[in-house]
Amino acid sequence: MSSDDKTTEGAVYKRIILKLSGESLTHAGERGISMDEVVHFAKQIHQAQQLGCEIAVVIGGGNILRGAQFSSESGTIQEATAHYMGMLATVINGLALQDALESLGCETRLMTAIKMDGVAEPYIRRKAKRHLEKKRIVILAAGTGSPFVTTDTAAAQRALELEADILMKATRVDGVYSEDPEKNPHAVFYPQLDFETVIAQNLRVMDSTAISHCREHDMKIRIFNFKVDGNIQRVIQGEQIGTLISSEKVG
Repeated sequence: MSSDDKTTEGAVYKRIILKLSGESLTHAGERGISMDEVVHFAKQIHQAQQLGCEIAVVIGGGNILRGAQFSSESGTIQEATAHYMGMLATVINGLALQDALESLGCETRLMTAIKMDGVAEPYIRRKAKRHLEKKRIVILAAGTGSPFVTTDTAAAQRALELEADILMKATRVDGVYSEDPEKNPHAVFYPQLDFETVIAQNLRVMDSTAISHCREHDMKIRIFNFKVDGNIQRVIQGEQIGTLISSEKVG
């Protein structure tokens, strides 16, 4: 697929992977799930789909539990076990997002990389593609199903498997900066970057494995601020919001 393959409804991308962090589903500085935040996202996703775009959402679980938080503990819980616990947290978030979307009239499918038939379908690539073709919003939970793999890497892998046009990552800031703009107000904003620069400067966009996957297969990444209403739709319509990362050399 190509971004040149425009739909009649105004989307410049036919199929996207949207990466949502678990933290986006709760209020800043809090834990757990805020249904106000979940519904806020669901409305944006629903409006974006109405542009004619096929959407799959890869969801994190950091608002509930991060596997890495146990890495410095006494060792009672093994690190691999902690990562599985984090994967289950993403399923909880996926269920909340699914119900929020369906309350708006969206047809959805929750698919998990760890089999749990009572709450979701198992992730099967061909089946996920078929759901997308039928204009269902697909929520992808449980990462890749393996420990020691981040949901960023899961998003990159699913973008490649499902032949998405672009990987979109929603963050709390406007895009990629030279430093954390929440800590340094003088940090430099980058509207466009190439993969080599991201790796060379160790810019904390996504984890290095995710960046490597995207670079090897020329999968573009758009980083944008999820707190601004309508940004998902604007990106899908081709507006230059946030930071675009691609193989194209910058400067």
